[in-house]
Amino acid sequence: MSAVLPLPEEPLWSRLPPLAVTGPATQLSASTISLPTTAGPLLATALADGVRLRLGPTDLPLYPILAGDPAEESATLAEDDAGVTLAWGGFRLTLGREPLTFALERDGRIVQRSATDGHFVREHRLPPFARREDGGWFVALDLAASEPVYGLGEKWGPLNKRGQFVRSLVFDALGVNGERAYKNTPFAWSPGAVSRSGWGVFVHTPATVTHAVGAPLWSQRSYGLAIDDAALDLFVLAGADGAALLRAYTDLTGRAPAPPYWSLGAILSKAYYRTADEILEAAREVRRRGMRCDTITFDGRAWQDTPTRFHFHFDPARYADPKPVFAELKALGFKVCVWEYPLVSRDGPLFAEMAAKGWLLRDRRTGEPYLYHFDPEPFGQVLTQLPVSGLVDFTQPDAYAFWRDAHRPLFELGVDMIKSDFGEQVDPDCVAANGDSGERLRNVYPLLYNACVDEAARLYCPTGAFLFGRAGWAGSQRYPVQWGGDPQADWEGMAASIRGGLCWGLSGGPFHASDVGGFYKDRRDPELYVRWTQAAIFISHLRFHGIGPREPWAYGPEAEAAVTLALEWRYRLLPYLWACVEEATRTGMPVQRAMPLAAPDDPAAWGFDEQFMCGPDLLVAACPRPGGEVEVYLPAGRWRRFPQGGEPIEGGCVLRLRLALDEMAVFARDGAAIPLGPAVRSTAETGFAPEVETVWRG
Repeated sequence: MSAVLPLPEEPLWSRLPPLAVTGPATQLSASTISLPTTAGPLLATALADGVRLRLGPTDLPLYPILAGDPAEESATLAEDDAGVTLAWGGFRLTLGREPLTFALERDGRIVQRSATDGHFVREHRLPPFARREDGGWFVALDLAASEPVYGLGEKWGPLNKRGQFVRSLVFDALGVNGERAYKNTPFAWSPGAVSRSGWGVFVHTPATVTHAVGAPLWSQRSYGLAIDDAALDLFVLAGADGAALLRAYTDLTGRAPAPPYWSLGAILSKAYYRTADEILEAAREVRRRGMRCDTITFDGRAWQDTPTRFHFHFDPARYADPKPVFAELKALGFKVCVWEYPLVSRDGPLFAEMAAKGWLLRDRRTGEPYLYHFDPEPFGQVLTQLPVSGLVDFTQPDAYAFWRDAHRPLFELGVDMIKSDFGEQVDPDCVAANGDSGERLRNVYPLLYNACVDEAARLYCPTGAFLFGRAGWAGSQRYPVQWGGDPQADWEGMAASIRGGLCWGLSGGPFHASDVGGFYKDRRDPELYVRWTQAAIFISHLRFHGIGPREPWAYGPEAEAAVTLALEWRYRLLPYLWACVEEATRTGMPVQRAMPLAAPDDPAAWGFDEQFMCGPDLLVAACPRPGGEVEVYLPAGRWRRFPQGGEPIEGGCVLRLRLALDEMAVFARDGAAIPLGPAVRSTAETGFAPEVETVWRG
């Protein structure tokens, strides 16, 4: 099956024969029926929040995408010449016979159903269910007029995916303004329309999924799903709004645990501190200048010899003994982050041993360890060329255990946080120890990788498990936190990073961060750096990172003053942010909430893609353009400027503001009580726990 599907005007499978039912239904259990079709038995299972539909083999390698067995419900079966009906609770599933179709209702309202778009030549423009000639599947769902669709992972464009082709395919995106993305999730949802209730659709697969979400080239009133897997496993979920649908989805795929409290403090990084003296001088300057900061980072080239990485050891040419360096960083009050990736250089100390033990992915053509060759253009021209490397095979239990336990000396040295970078490099020619192909493994590989590193941190890190993962798939939210890759260091890079974080939140990922200031190129734009910081202090995690300096004083005194003020508010808001984190662990609601999620009863708000709610009570309008001009929509209700206070503003309107460099466009709900802590320099000053000093009431 091809990992990259063509997008012709007439899709290749539009003329495939739709599946049909070939016999009567059989009740397999109180919750599941089997219905014979022209492509094998369809299994339909009644769930607490919807229905599960399965076709194809059930013996393919499994991965921990689901957090556990879904909650099933007892259902009653009825059958007549028209079709099959399954009923439970307020749900009713109707399965048509020729062609095979489905319609899921809840309390008499349609939740979701097979596409109803007809065609002059054939009954359906797109087949409701079809088996593709390459062994994959195609499913066509119905879309009502103007019904918005959200989710599908960390994508950089408009939040409403209606009218878009979107691929759920993990990629090293090399930036943030294309369709390719590091974190993909084949889960989409809609608040519904006048004629139907809210719905969610989750394709449970490790394989690539192409989503034609009301894309006019195929059908503007259908949602086409092309699944590159031999098995079709589709969850159709019901919910009154986005919050309910995220809860249902994260009931299936798991919720994020709370990261350590100190992780909410500022993280300082760059690509990269070249020597021990350079990182120590940066740490000392942070404390001399009174910058609020908790963590400092050894990026990849900062602590490893690039031609031989990755191997868990500091470069002996620069760090003959890293212990004194760690001792001083700890004395200065810093948590320490180190970088890693799941690739092992062919010229490094681990390669021969791991290859001999079968701990690396194999090349299906030769049976030898697969060798990944990095494209020289994006890496060699910008930083340094990366080495030809093997990939750790996390499906091999001994390899998984070795990689996990090899972290122990790092945590014993004093490492507090792992930046688990990359994970997008699995190619179709790879073969895993479990027999799976690279095509099926590619998307789920970062899930396995981050699960391994997270387990290492939970076992060996005394300050708590905290990762910064770049790549992800459905279920990756269980291993927080994720950050948004390598944005361009310009205004559109900032805007796309905000949209990417909001999309991740709409897809079940409650925590996110971006590279404040942008990653790609040392542009040193003070205004951009300030505006990016001001938006980021209201996101769950805050990291300064990129090529070139990311310390505030590198951008001039005016920018440093504005960032200092923003960081003061970040630290004062930590008790409020911690309450948002705790809510996320219970419900799946993200800290950074896009307007369709934050204002479900105010559709006028949904199109404002660069503003968001921080938790339940703070509305933030980012300023991703020079000059300080901001347009913000205030939903219905009354609002006050934060932190200025003042007279309430009636919502349901658009405000146009021009901001001074040190001014932010933030509004609090009238009557909200925002807990504020002291303006500490690091979370150590409050004992790594929230401390409420006062409550802001406008």
